[in-house]
Amino acid sequence: MPSPPIPLDDEGAHAVIDAMAPLLGLAIETDWRGAVAMNVKTVAAAAGLVLAFPLDDEAEPAPVFRA
Repeated sequence: MPSPPIPLDDEGAHAVIDAMAPLLGLAIETDWRGAVAMNVKTVAAAAGLVLAFPLDDEAEPAPVFRA
């Protein structure tokens, strides 16, 4: 199983912003970059938890989800 991604630091989060904002057609104001970077790091950390969860090769999603 691959290891989970390394958490993003500020530089990495800003690199993600610089790469993705033009692709998504977003203009991020300078005053908001810190908050956007914080959210990018939070989402990356959550994704790391999901990717680190061990699953068998035969695991399949449930056909019906009930709360």
